[in-house]
Amino acid sequence: MPHDHHDHLSPSGHPYRKDNDEPLTYWQCMEIAMRELLIEKGVTTATEIASQIDTMDARSPANGAAVVARAWVDPAFKARLLENASRASREMGFDIGTLRLIALENTEDIHNVVVCTLCSCYPRNLLGLPPDWYKTRAYRSRVVKEPRKVLAEFGLELPAETTVRVHDSTADMRYIVIPVRPDGTENMTEEELAELVSRDSMIGTGIAKLPS
Repeated sequence: MPHDHHDHLSPSGHPYRKDNDEPLTYWQCMEIAMRELLIEKGVTTATEIASQIDTMDARSPANGAAVVARAWVDPAFKARLLENASRASREMGFDIGTLRLIALENTEDIHNVVVCTLCSCYPRNLLGLPPDWYKTRAYRSRVVKEPRKVLAEFGLELPAETTVRVHDSTADMRYIVIPVRPDGTENMTEEELAELVSRDSMIGTGIAKLPS
């Protein structure tokens, strides 16, 4: 199962990535035409578009980690998060847009894992850009059929008695997993707890880090 690994290296020793020099797709041409038309009509400017792209690129798993840490320390917030994750995330100042965000709580008995079987729908507002492996056909097809085997390839071996639930994202519905809070973190601050929350633990292919 791919996990941000690359089989081939370039002559410089860096991971090989195919050059992105293929002809533009229909939708890429449409995006360029629409963007140029909006600028020409004065609806927006190139500077505003670039600024919005920078804002989107700045989103990272740290946003989601802050939400999880708040849920770990504040039972009332966790209840609101489980009831309406979009609204609860907005409480912390995170722009979720119009999509429906659903929080899934992992427990000692239930482990949740997220996928998008059709493409790569992902809560970018909280987790940033999706990892390469999340978008692969291998992950999208296999995690539904054999989730335990896929999780094992990520290094996550779950007890046989743990129920694994796979959740399929859509264009207007995304998920974030609340991992189990590690033992020995009772005296840690919310900021310290957020450092234990990894991107993979919020997808379900990993668990929270242990305190050092």
